[in-house]
Amino acid sequence: MNTHPLKLVTIICEAHARDTVTRLLDRSGAHGWTLFQVEGSGIGGKRPADIPEYANIQIEVILQPDAAQILLERLANECFPRFGMIAFESDVRVLRPEKF
Repeated sequence: MNTHPLKLVTIICEAHARDTVTRLLDRSGAHGWTLFQVEGSGIGGKRPADIPEYANIQIEVILQPDAAQILLERLANECFPRFGMIAFESDVRVLRPEKF
């Protein structure tokens, strides 16, 4: 089985950041992304998902390493000052690299 190294960028943010973040993903060369509602607890306390306007979302996207680095830099510069958000990257190995 042949796998190919890429980067998984995970973004957890306020739901009202959705349009801003997904536009940035589209401009960063992402061929697709996955979004779902999440809830949890962190340094800011608990964040329930029962009120949609105050919920958190998680967005995952798989990118080439250079595109992932650019995306993280743009998130830090353009989105971190405006929204409650964290982002991180992980190494992944994929089948069918043409999908990404």
